[in-house]
Amino acid sequence: MRIRLISVGSKMPGWIEDGYKEYSRRLGHDLKLELMEIPLGKRSKGADVNRLREKEAGLMKAAIGQGDLVVTMEIKGQPWSTEQLADKMGDWQHSGRNVSLLVGGPEGLHTNCMALADLRWSLSALTLPHPLVRVVVSEQVYRAWSILKNHPYHK
Repeated sequence: MRIRLISVGSKMPGWIEDGYKEYSRRLGHDLKLELMEIPLGKRSKGADVNRLREKEAGLMKAAIGQGDLVVTMEIKGQPWSTEQLADKMGDWQHSGRNVSLLVGGPEGLHTNCMALADLRWSLSALTLPHPLVRVVVSEQVYRAWSILKNHPYHK
């Protein structure tokens, strides 16, 4: 199975890149976590942020794989425990579908992205910086995978 983490923003701090890479490299050959960066539109004074977000949404839509299950990362989404994520990942693997996880920029996802959602996931009631979401998601995907594989990481 392939999980595409489609995230707005590039040129992340080294610790963000290192954190993401650490967990994605730990996954077994049966699960590939692939980061797809969408360029963040320039947020200058007077910029039309909604228009920038709409453009980012179009690029995100184009990055979604044919037939992928689309999961949007939203503060108003459903909170999942790690065990619930593991159950969902098991279901996704059995369905044979790949997954695209959509992470918005500083202002969140445009409504065009939210309209594509098969599922809506909230990592926390807290507001997290969008770069940090990459690290949290990659760690949780690895942890959920370790549960499915009876790997001792989660214990």
